[in-house]
Amino acid sequence: MPVKSAGKTAARKPTAGAATTVPPFDLAPAPVVLLAGSEEALADRAFGALLARMREADPAFERTDTSAAGYQKGQLATWTSPSLFDERSLVVVDGVDAAGDAFVEDVLDYLRAPVETVVLVLRHRGGNRAKKVLDEARAVPGVAEVSCQPLKRDQEKVDFVLGDVRRARRKIDLEAARALVAALGSDLGELAAAVDQLLGDTDGTVTEDAVHRYHGGRREATGFEVADAAVAGDEGRALVLVRHAAATGVPPVLVVAALASRLRQLAKVAAAGRGRAADLARDLGMAPWLVEKAQREVRALDPERLAEAILAVAAADHAVKGGGTPPEHALERAVRVVAAARR
Repeated sequence: MPVKSAGKTAARKPTAGAATTVPPFDLAPAPVVLLAGSEEALADRAFGALLARMREADPAFERTDTSAAGYQKGQLATWTSPSLFDERSLVVVDGVDAAGDAFVEDVLDYLRAPVETVVLVLRHRGGNRAKKVLDEARAVPGVAEVSCQPLKRDQEKVDFVLGDVRRARRKIDLEAARALVAALGSDLGELAAAVDQLLGDTDGTVTEDAVHRYHGGRREATGFEVADAAVAGDEGRALVLVRHAAATGVPPVLVVAALASRLRQLAKVAAAGRGRAADLARDLGMAPWLVEKAQREVRALDPERLAEAILAVAAADHAVKGGGTPPEHALERAVRVVAAARR
């Protein structure tokens, strides 16, 4: 069932042209707004920016929230019908990627002549279902689209952190941003929340020490610390970190995943041969600074022992996922083999 709240807002008048792609942190009202992609953190940020702009214009706009999955024929016409006093309204349709024929038919009909007093938000997470809705919406004059595709490269996530801090009129050291991505980079929402926390709990420039102070004990950070120590050949520190992770409840599978990730990076860089980090980064889909770091590490590793380390980590991965061997033993053996790969 749709949920309505009282109010009204000002929508921009359509202008001629195709869809305009806008950043998620600066989304203004438009006749049709597309939030396309599976990254919820970007979609949430875009929607938050849209609400803020609408509330600035009029905090009492009318809002309707609904899902395309349970849509019944004719409902869209009711939600978007002009009010008696020409009040502005916001209609948010979630799950367009799961819409049935009834919604697709009605929204395609609506897109031929959008109501000027309505801002229609369409949330599509991907896939081919109801893709025609996106294609038709992109042709609506004045439509705004936010790409909510996942940020896959570490450098994109670092840029995300730098941008958040800059918009808050603060500064963060580049190494601090990289450390934060290494600790929390697999979850963009968690990464954004961590930036907010750091900005709220620190003064001046955010440093790498501050990141480690607040997030050094996080699961991913622990896993990457193990990987860093092992690849550096520091077997003792790596084993201490492994045991600390176990004592604090970190699942071994996360530590193995961090080790595997680092070894995959090293193997990719080793196989790519010599070359400028910037050139290799484009080919390998890695950040240039990660390529440079991997190049330095590869030069210090024995190729045959690196291959043995990859096999040992694969065996540990099998063990921590129920392969029979005690997970803690397999993980510690993998750490020892990785550390032994250092020349």
